[in-house]
Amino acid sequence: MIYSLPGVYDSLEHTGDVYLKVRGSNLLELFENSGIALFDTMVDTRRVNGVLERGVEAEGFDLENLLYRWLEELLILYYSEKLVCGRVVASSFQVERVDGELSYRVRGKAYCEEFNPEKHEARVEVKSPTYSLMRVLKSEEGWVAYFVLDI
Repeated sequence: MIYSLPGVYDSLEHTGDVYLKVRGSNLLELFENSGIALFDTMVDTRRVNGVLERGVEAEGFDLENLLYRWLEELLILYYSEKLVCGRVVASSFQVERVDGELSYRVRGKAYCEEFNPEKHEARVEVKSPTYSLMRVLKSEEGWVAYFVLDI
């Protein structure tokens, strides 16, 4: 159960669930690549045509919480509409101070199609993202996220 897309994400060693390391040159690309990593864990995203467009938005109190909620919103597309996404675009990232607290927001679009078991190579079913081992870090090459998907 080791999947990866070069330059986007790699699977790391974990017992029972899927542990991913995702890269991005900036935060927007990190969130885009995290969405692709989520869906590529479930299906071969190279076989997904983005014929349906869905808006995606998430808010969080820090970067890890924002990433968790972003992944959760993308996963809702699968469970509510049976959509798999082959491309995710994060178009805006905001940080605001609301009532003295920082608030993070990311907006974007997911390009999807309805899951078809005859077309899409089913891999594993992801139940949800988790906070286990979740980190969002600035690196010399850009940004890196680590997170576990509950399967």
